[in-house]
Amino acid sequence: MLRRILPALAIAVALGALAAAQSHAESATAIPAPAMDPPDQASSATIVLAGGCFWGVQGVFQHVDGVTSAVSGYAGGEKKTAEYEVVSEGTTGHAESVRVIYDPRKVSLGHLLQVYFSVVHNPTELNRQGPDVGTQYRSTIFPTTEEQAKVAKAYIDQLDQAHVYKRRIVTTIEPGKTFYPAEAYHQDYLTLHPHQPYIAFNDLPKIEELKRLFANLYRQDPVLVSKTGL
Repeated sequence: MLRRILPALAIAVALGALAAAQSHAESATAIPAPAMDPPDQASSATIVLAGGCFWGVQGVFQHVDGVTSAVSGYAGGEKKTAEYEVVSEGTTGHAESVRVIYDPRKVSLGHLLQVYFSVVHNPTELNRQGPDVGTQYRSTIFPTTEEQAKVAKAYIDQLDQAHVYKRRIVTTIEPGKTFYPAEAYHQDYLTLHPHQPYIAFNDLPKIEELKRLFANLYRQDPVLVSKTGL
């Protein structure tokens, strides 16, 4: 992940590239909704999603109406290796992930997965997203229930059979994995650092896509970890 804050000239270049990225985003379209999306009258549910750098994944879901918490962290490995510098080595089994807690009465699991596959990332990229390379950036769904795993698998099969993407989806489904919150400085990063070149180029266009493609789900004011806690 590009962590350094670049000098002013690089920032100007990155913001110029942002305009091009936003122009590309305007031509994007939402993928079909899942055929399998059973109703859930529970007041709260949790799913953990990985799709590249957790800054952008968290930022998108913080703007989804019905999401009550979105926390950046690590899933797939052991507790003792759930630290950024260690996970970044790409040998821990962890993926940079986001724990999404939501109200199923307001936003369904299917709609969350539709946003995940439409806006959050490219599910056909294996062990990478954009400039970030390694298994820690893999596309993975960490379901917290058997029902979530079934819905996710059915949706992936549906999209592959419909040839929605030019290549097959490589998203894995990894149940039974523990989520560990990331360090405080990673939380709310997109909202706190909108002018950071990495955010401006890679992640802000995703917020614009969410707003355009899923206007009925978009919330202007993000739900922040600094207000809801880990």
